[in-house]
Amino acid sequence: MKIIGVIPARYKSSRFPGKPLADICGKPMIWWVYHQCLKVEDFDAVYVATDDEKIYNTCSSLGINVIMTSADHKTGTDRVGEVARKIPADLIVNIQGDEPLLEPSTIRAAIEPFYTNPELQISNLMTKIKDPVDLVNVTVPKVITNYEGIGIYLTRAAAPYPKGNLNYSYYKQVCVYGFKPEALKFFCDFGVKYGKAKIEAIEDIEILRFIENGYRVQFIEVDSNTIAVDTPNDLERVRFILEN
Repeated sequence: MKIIGVIPARYKSSRFPGKPLADICGKPMIWWVYHQCLKVEDFDAVYVATDDEKIYNTCSSLGINVIMTSADHKTGTDRVGEVARKIPADLIVNIQGDEPLLEPSTIRAAIEPFYTNPELQISNLMTKIKDPVDLVNVTVPKVITNYEGIGIYLTRAAAPYPKGNLNYSYYKQVCVYGFKPEALKFFCDFGVKYGKAKIEAIEDIEILRFIENGYRVQFIEVDSNTIAVDTPNDLERVRFILEN
């Protein structure tokens, strides 16, 4: 099975413009993410997918495999889809370019179920929320699954609401996705025809496009301490960790 990792990276982030190039201990953030991905032995190749010349040139100068993609993509997954059309593979793994602390073992967790379940189309990761601040932080998508770990809903709100029992663990999304090519093609074709799906657009969570359209998204629980860099404050936390 040919497996490729793709790291979508754009410069014009609404919350933190230019963050893939933010300096962390002398290297841009995208360098750290790429080198964590290289430690995953399952990958036949890893690519950064961008629409920005600054990111493209920086990656090229650092010896990072990089592909220039269209500037018209509405989501990172659409960008990954363009790479998949150019470089055919049996499994495409989408790794977010703003998680420089992401552990290689965590990335592998999104791949492993495909070895034993040939019917699986999509995987995503989740980890138990340990910091109460994450529960009310709207930049952190919360994951709700059924007893099989199949995704029912993702939301930026604190859900589900514990009406009668506080004995419940909340989970947040870890943004590593595994896609079979046909599932990724559906996502991209849907986007071209309709744009974002209804609830996907409201919550601004890409994986909801699959759930809204009846796909079974397998969530895998991981014990991950990764920090998604959504703000300059997040960047300072990551710098502190890597410096120490």
